[in-house]
This record gives sequence, structure tokens and C-alpha cells, in this order.
Amino acid sequence: MPPKSSIDQIVEKAVSQVLEAHLPELRKDLVRQVLAEVQPHLGGTSSVAGGGAADLLHAVSTIHAGTTQKEILRALLESTAGYSGRAALFVIKAGSATGWQGRGFDNNDDVKDFSLDVNSRAPAGALQSRSAVSAGTAEMDSRFISQFGAPAADQVLLLPLRLKDKVAALVYADAGTAAGGQMDAPALELIVSATSAWLEVASLRKQALKEGPAEAGVAEKFEAPPVQTVSSFSDPFAAHAPKHVVAPPVAVEEPAMAEATAEVVSAPAAMAAAAAAAPATDAFAHMTAEDADVHRKAQRFARLLMDEIKLYNQAKVAEGRKHKDLYDRLKEDIDKSRSTYQKRYGNTAAANADYLTSELIRSLAEDDVSLLGPNFHH
Repeated sequence: MPPKSSIDQIVEKAVSQVLEAHLPELRKDLVRQVLAEVQPHLGGTSSVAGGGAADLLHAVSTIHAGTTQKEILRALLESTAGYSGRAALFVIKAGSATGWQGRGFDNNDDVKDFSLDVNSRAPAGALQSRSAVSAGTAEMDSRFISQFGAPAADQVLLLPLRLKDKVAALVYADAGTAAGGQMDAPALELIVSATSAWLEVASLRKQALKEGPAEAGVAEKFEAPPVQTVSSFSDPFAAHAPKHVVAPPVAVEEPAMAEATAEVVSAPAAMAAAAAAAPATDAFAHMTAEDADVHRKAQRFARLLMDEIKLYNQAKVAEGRKHKDLYDRLKEDIDKSRSTYQKRYGNTAAANADYLTSELIRSLAEDDVSLLGPNFHH
């Protein structure tokens, strides 16, 4: 039997080959989906010169050509140039918003590390609603407007960059300070949405190469990049350490955001907390090491399957939760996932622990089984 390191290399190579083979088609699917979502709002043309559908497609394709998180984010900011006069990206951590990079400003470097007041109405609205907010300059951080100048059109746009349903950053845009500047809000929304989707794909691809055999099963079955759990999701701004220390504003911070920014905790503190909590939270402590490992892998695999359903069926998930018929809308995907799960863990030590159903209720239905509808049985 080859040594474990050799097996790991074989698995990594196989996973990498599957991902590389399907990335081009995945890029096309993402472009088609985001264009389909916003095309009705574009009216066939753009309010910004040279910003038609072909240019939008090129902008999204440029973003999807990025292979690293920094490349993707830089492409995002570069793409805003055709649809706004100025744009900036602010990283959200621990309830504060810190400048990452800017485009179109007289002093772009000053955007870096600028501490945006998230208590001002426009940023607060974007964070709370997790959707685009268009507002007048009076609703923007007054210190930001004072330092960088008010846009001539007296209108700003705040767009949340969402990762795993959490707001990881805010994209600011306006028409610029010169008279006659324009801003195309629908086009900017499309660009930010495309960036969010591709950041997730890039993170999943990176994670898949680390996870090994358990996650390779997803690629074998669905021929698409595996999706990791929320706890292992890669933060593209993990290395961004703001100089400012801002107390989290009560009006903006919420449990979901706190979870998304957990990576800002120092490594020693996080390790100490994990070590202290482990004895009380390890549900497999009473098992043998071998059985516990199988249970953990089964649970993680179930989470991967549910996360994949959520990633590729976002509209259906939202409608299903709203109308309480998730199972009917996603029956084919759910049944396929169940078959894959049973094939992999139905005859193992974890066979009697139906982690897939547990994750289906916890993750997909948000711990409310009624959202799955009357045709769901478990």
C-alpha cells in the first residue's frame, strides 16, 4: 500500500483535474445566471457611456478570470470604472468598516485604512438589509464626504459583498465630483454579485485541494467544486488588519455578522478557547478514535452536500423558505444528495446517525422543519 503522503498527492491531483476541467463551464454558468437576474433592470442599455450588455459580460468575465482572491477583488474595482466615477471597497470586521482600495479618487491611497462610520444611515442600511442602498450624501459618513469630496450628483451607492450569506465588505460608488458624471446602479449590482459568487468558487476550489478524500466524493458525483462548511470558509480579507479599533455599533452588529468576522480573533486566544470548549462539545468523545473519525467525516460530508445545494439554488432556497415548500422545489437535488450520502456512509459506523437529514433541517430549513413542506418526511 502506498504511503499516506502518496495517496494525498493522488487525491489532490484528481480533485485538481476535475476542478480545472469544469471551471470554464462554471464561469459561463455564473455569467449567464447573474445576467439573467439583472437584465430586466437594465432595459437593454446602460446609462453610462460604453456600458452595454457586451461590456458587462466582459467585466464579469474579467472578474471570473481571477484565480486568487486579490485578483478577483482588484478586477471588481477596475470593472466599476465603466459604471461609476469613483468606487472603494471597505472590509467589514468586528462591526467596523476599513478601507481596502479605491478607484477614481484624487487620492486613492487615502482610501486605504480609512475607517468608515457604519452608524451613518447609508452604510448601516446596507449592512442591516444586506442589499444595495442608494442614498443622498447627507446619509453617508460626513467625514468621508469631507475628506474625499461630495459627488456632483449628490447620490451614493453602497453594495454589500456577501460571502456565505454574511457581509464581508461594502462597495461604495458614486458618479464622481466632476459635473456630468453618471452612475449605473444595476450594472454595479451585477458586478458585485458576480464577484461574490466567484469569490465563493475560488475559496471552494482552494479548500477542496486541502480537504482530501472525504470532499473528493462531491466532485466525483456532481462534477462541480465541493462546498466547504461555514466554519472553514476562507476569508479573502483575513490578512487585512485595520489600524483602527472601533467598538462594534449595536445598531449594526448582528449574530450573523459576528460569525462572519470571527477570524479577527487572535490565534492564541482562539486556540485557547477551542481547547477549553472541546471536552464539553465533542459529541464523539465516547467513541473509539476510528468510529469518531467516521462520524466526523459523515457530518462534514452532509454539510458539504447541503452547502452545495444552497450555493447553486439560491433563488429556489429563498422562495422555498418563503412559501414553506423547500422539499418540493429542491426534491431532485435533495434526493440525489441523500443517495450520494447513503452510498458513502450507509454501511459505516455512522449509518444510524442521519447527518444528512439533520443538516437539511439545520442548514437548508434554518432549524424550522415546517419550511420543508408537507411532502417532506424524515
